[in-house]
Amino acid sequence: MGFEGADDLDKEGQKLPPQSKFRYNSPLVQVGLIGLVCFCCPGMFNALSGMGGGGQVDPTASNNASTALYSFFAVFGILGGGIYNILGPRLTLLSACSTYVLYAGSFLYYNHHKHQAFAITAGAILGVGAGLLWACQGAIMTSYPPPNRKGTYISIFWSIFNMGGVIGGLIPFVLNYHRSEAASVNDATYIGFMVFMSVGTILSLAILPPSKVVRDDGTKCTNIQYSNVTTEAIEIVKLFLNWKMLLIIPAAFSSNFFYTYQFNNVNSVMFNLRTRGLNNVFYWGAQMIGSIGIGYIMDFSFKSRRTRGFFGIVVVAVLSTAIWAGGLANQVGYSRGKKPEKLDFKDSGSDFAGPFVLYFSFGLLDAMFQSLVYWVIGALANDSEILSRYVGFYKGVQSAGGAVAWQVDAHNVSFIGQLIMNWVFTTVSYPLLLILVLFAVKNEGEEEEITKGKDVAPGSTKEVA
Repeated sequence: MGFEGADDLDKEGQKLPPQSKFRYNSPLVQVGLIGLVCFCCPGMFNALSGMGGGGQVDPTASNNASTALYSFFAVFGILGGGIYNILGPRLTLLSACSTYVLYAGSFLYYNHHKHQAFAITAGAILGVGAGLLWACQGAIMTSYPPPNRKGTYISIFWSIFNMGGVIGGLIPFVLNYHRSEAASVNDATYIGFMVFMSVGTILSLAILPPSKVVRDDGTKCTNIQYSNVTTEAIEIVKLFLNWKMLLIIPAAFSSNFFYTYQFNNVNSVMFNLRTRGLNNVFYWGAQMIGSIGIGYIMDFSFKSRRTRGFFGIVVVAVLSTAIWAGGLANQVGYSRGKKPEKLDFKDSGSDFAGPFVLYFSFGLLDAMFQSLVYWVIGALANDSEILSRYVGFYKGVQSAGGAVAWQVDAHNVSFIGQLIMNWVFTTVSYPLLLILVLFAVKNEGEEEEITKGKDVAPGSTKEVA
């Protein structure tokens, strides 16, 4: 199979002459392109969700739509890796991105008719699309880069992607700036989100399949051909018996669980409409800073890859403890039955500063936590076929956690109870990630590639089926 901009293969069929980083078929350009797709689609979705309640005064419709979304996301996140291996990135992304447009449109409809059915149905459809998109994105982000620069490429993707949240936060901020007493966002806000999401859907056609992507040293990212349904079904079932994936479950479950608390019970409860939009600009901006910081740690802090993994986990664990402790200090000041007066960035003076810094810190932690987990997954293999399944499993479990979290809030669990759940879930994941790095992540110079369909048992050097 040929590919754009490449010279002939050598006699082993594996290597090509060194090439520019900025070729269309280079890992850097392709990771940048998937970052732009996610900038337009999930980036804008994040900005919409970050408003709390989907930008509505009553979060019930958004909570129920999000529950449907993450329930379907949990299933299709796990199936997404297999579907990606069968369809390839273009068809997978094109079908996935279109579901984001429908979801934003459902809240435009809700603004006028207040009927939940459309929003809930659109949420379920988006759950299917999001599962496909993130499995595809994860395979690209973890398998296309050189093995020793995966943290850097993850931070590049995360920065581009979260710029979508920054721009998306500006949309409701600007369009609702003079509506300081407004409860729900206006129609133009939802239309703005839909325009960006439509652009992302078209842009997804620019993504190349892994067989056409060539690294700068001339090596191909993968030699796999499209898979088949039977193979993928068997491999997906095997994931539930894979000790590496079992260790990932707590980190995966907790990594979307905290959004409900942060968006609905901090940003939406504590701040007025226009300030929530401004807060999201900084929340997603903080994600860019966090992803760059953890990317540097995971690629450059120590010579040994395993040591970098240990150090990164410890750094994120310490930061996580400090931020959740700050969240607890903030939370004791209000409750579900005694909500605070809404803060405004212009009128509330110094009272605005503390909660704003906390919300900013939540964004910083989110990016560092998720980038760390992606780095660990990316260090388990180099092959796109394997990593698409691993990332799909991660996103599926992550979405199951999200579905539970939205219903926890819909059933009026106390704010402080939700905070404690988040703190416990994230804290439990750190020692398990340390175990995974200890037994499954290899240093440079050791055997990099894991044989397809085989894993090494902890503490053993023998491959087992």
